Amino acid sequence: MIRVAAVGDIHLGPDSRGTLRPSFETLPDCADLLLLAGDLTRHGTPEEAEVVAAEIKDLGVPVVAVLGNHDHHDGHPDEVTAILREAGAHVLEGESTVLTCGDTKVGVAGTKGFGGGFVGRCAGEFGEPVMKEFVAYSRRCADGLRGALQELAEQDCDVRVALTHFSPVPDTLAGEPLEIFPFLGSYLLAEAIDTAGADLAVHGHAHAGTEHGMTTGGVKVRNVAQPVIGRAFHVYHLRPQERAGSAAGAASSSSAGRPG
Repeated sequence: MIRVAAVGDIHLGPDSRGTLRPSFETLPDCADLLLLAGDLTRHGTPEEAEVVAAEIKDLGVPVVAVLGNHDHHDGHPDEVTAILREAGAHVLEGESTVLTCGDTKVGVAGTKGFGGGFVGRCAGEFGEPVMKEFVAYSRRCADGLRGALQELAEQDCDVRVALTHFSPVPDTLAGEPLEIFPFLGSYLLAEAIDTAGADLAVHGHAHAGTEHGMTTGGVKVRNVAQPVIGRAFHVYHLRPQERAGSAAGAASSSSAGRPG
């Protein structure tokens, strides 16, 4: 059994230094790795990234992250990424990483993702150049995720997880206004996940959304935005012998990491 801790949308700033560290320090007792699903900072400044870095450094479990839209706002995503990597995090954008947890190979593929909406109510690459670029950018993110998941399949990982900030499905957006669904995720991410295969998909971004969802291909999706899960992180249990896409992947979940 692999124990995957995950949280997104922690939105740390200078005044929140040290708030998550006590909970994160319990991770070696309850999880094998920590996934951070974007919006780790408030405005994407290097100063805020340093706060995040201090919270996740030397936790005793591997940390894998993607950036969110907030982490891009200040225009320094590369610097934010470098600061988090210096703290030991694997920061992914159209990339994958393989972790060894005991005798199990856990692969994580990640992208921030982008919007565009979902089947039947989605934007298309038609019309003005800015609209074409909007959808093309979302497609590039999805293509990067697909390629990263396929790399993990070729490496014979026992468990594969798709980590994004934007949502791949509308299920986990329930509770958000319908009018903003196109800005919260894209069906292209779900297509990538179903095409390449995964055991679990984790995202954030939708603060007023719902935790549980599923792709049309049967991959379980979890919205781990902190306002949704209501704790420092949530732990999901995966059985390596079960593969989503052909069988259930996320066997169970448990509450963990309530801030003290």
